[in-house]
Amino acid sequence: MNDGPPGDDAGDEGGPGRWVVTVAADRDYHDLVLARRPADATGAVTPDFPAAAPPREVVLRADEVRIGRAGGPPAAAETPEIDLAGPPPDPGVSALHAVLMALPPDRWVVMDAGSTNGTTLNYDEDPLTPDTPVALRSGDRIHVGAWTTLTVERR
Repeated sequence: MNDGPPGDDAGDEGGPGRWVVTVAADRDYHDLVLARRPADATGAVTPDFPAAAPPREVVLRADEVRIGRAGGPPAAAETPEIDLAGPPPDPGVSALHAVLMALPPDRWVVMDAGSTNGTTLNYDEDPLTPDTPVALRSGDRIHVGAWTTLTVERR
């Protein structure tokens, strides 16, 4: 079942090997972002954790799925397949933040797309190297922005 916006589950056959991303505001990740901020970070605004942000699911169908935030500069006018513009908008997400890519026979990789704030995996402190594919396993958590976690699962 899809709890995301209309159209996220269009054409789903529900067969084996279906990959799904659950997008959620993650309090633990947000707390890590705050804790990892340099002590001398003046002027950096870290938004408050959103009070109401229900998780949503996106079924992965295309060979390439962009993660980002619509409504950015005109050069980034295309809406990403996983749009984190909100509500609530995660201000730490770039217009094009990361990309998920399918690999045969039934695997996925994630790449940071040169985002401003980086992409991490499974609460790791070190961000992914931009434009470098990293293999994903079912249950992996991709962290972007100030509080967003995307959990990828093979169902």
